[in-house]
Amino acid sequence: MAFQLLEYHAPDFSLPQFQTAPEAVFLPAPKDGVAPENYHATSIFPEYFHVNGTWLLAEESRMDCVAVLKKGQIDVVEFRNLNAGDLVAVGRTEDGSEGIYVHPGGFSPAGEESRETFAFRQGRSRETAYSKDYDFIYELLKHEKEHGHILWVMGPACAFDADSRAAFASLVRKGYVHGLLAGNALATHDLEAGYLHTALGQDIYTQESRHNGHYHHIDTINAVRAAGSTAAFIESGAVKDGIIYECVKNHVPYVLVGSIRDDGPLPEVYCDVYAGQNAMRAEVRKATTVICMASALHTIATGNMTPSYRVVNGIVRPVYFYSIDVSEFAVNKLRDRGSLAVRTLVTNVQDFIVNVSRGVQESSK
Repeated sequence: MAFQLLEYHAPDFSLPQFQTAPEAVFLPAPKDGVAPENYHATSIFPEYFHVNGTWLLAEESRMDCVAVLKKGQIDVVEFRNLNAGDLVAVGRTEDGSEGIYVHPGGFSPAGEESRETFAFRQGRSRETAYSKDYDFIYELLKHEKEHGHILWVMGPACAFDADSRAAFASLVRKGYVHGLLAGNALATHDLEAGYLHTALGQDIYTQESRHNGHYHHIDTINAVRAAGSTAAFIESGAVKDGIIYECVKNHVPYVLVGSIRDDGPLPEVYCDVYAGQNAMRAEVRKATTVICMASALHTIATGNMTPSYRVVNGIVRPVYFYSIDVSEFAVNKLRDRGSLAVRTLVTNVQDFIVNVSRGVQESSK
């Protein structure tokens, strides 16, 4: 059977609660970066605003921002990007009674309300069976390769192992990666692996420590900085394989946002947190599937930027969001931060990516 996206069911605006609802109220921002009192904060779900008799959908949303009425449409804007005078939606009810309606059930399958009220093992943990999840991911990636935009968020773990590094590089080559978000470490250790065959000084295959291996990652950063850029370093022939190599060769955009603990960093790393956030959000805005692997801070940051839906060619479709980590705490933390649409797998990310790379290939035969 061909892969089927979840179908979106819009609210029935012919119902009395919508027909009798007041118009949404918009008040001017009192100054740059400041919302008016009683502002409405957006969620990950589709939200509609009653304007001039029509319920307008905020087509590009983000959690914990404000809704601004501009030229007859709803823009979702970060507080820091508000301009004095912007017309900001106010009201803190979500049922339409103030002209604002939040629609969390738009992708719920029919009959979901008839589920058993009690059942064992409804949570997701290290004991969960993930076979069905893997099969779904294989089919999802094949669909999104042609019809969507697949964004990956990665910690450095996949660069520490020869097999997982090769598996992700293969996914890039085969078109299953349309964008990559990471920190300095992922790119540094991946380039180190290609340059010196180590990650943090350990052989990426045997895990044996090399003599003076603790220099290797900063030697790599220094060599890249001497070349002027990561692309120039790769073009020099110093690295001939790997995750970043394939991104450069296949023109896949990657955004590296640094942290206060970074070494170097590499030339492309954003050191201004808000410049980095802007660059990340530019990629998130295109994403229809997001897969986050073993990077708690980048995962939470991306989750906070990612709505549960995207409007593509006028059609509302779901955004599939996965968080993969060996720690139950790490995957549950994202859900605790409000990203309620996340699907979690508790497993080693190196094994996960090897399975995914093999699975999409085998399921395509």
